[in-house]
Amino acid sequence: MAVSTRGDYASRALLSLVLNDNGRPTSVRDIAERTGLPQPYLEQILLALKGAGLVRSKRGVGGGYVMARDPADVTIGMIVRAVDGPIALGDFGQPHQDGACDHEGQCVLLAIWDSVGHRMRAELDSYSLAAVAEVARGLAPWPAAAVETVEPPGR
Repeated sequence: MAVSTRGDYASRALLSLVLNDNGRPTSVRDIAERTGLPQPYLEQILLALKGAGLVRSKRGVGGGYVMARDPADVTIGMIVRAVDGPIALGDFGQPHQDGACDHEGQCVLLAIWDSVGHRMRAELDSYSLAAVAEVARGLAPWPAAAVETVEPPGR
């Protein structure tokens, strides 16, 4: 599973709201300018985030978007689910129980996809928007996996 463009853009938009929180709503245009995201697409994404209860909007002069929840209570996983739906490796179904597998090896693979999907959801839910903002501000270290070097297989 790859995080979609919508999931990435939604995360970037909310991070921008947190990093630039001045107590007033932020216009879609300002968010688009700061993040480099296309404004029409960003408007659609912010509507989905509003529907999920992650942001609130104010109309009119001085209007825009504000966080509806404390950034410490909003995870990257919540943001991705708000715009993309459930986080899963695919729609393969659940493994059969008690070895009642219809096709050779299918159940073992279904169990692996389910396990990896669970770990991916847990990882995305482990990063709060507040914690990501602290890293972006240089006040906290980068996540360990982001700075580790990976040895190629066979070395």
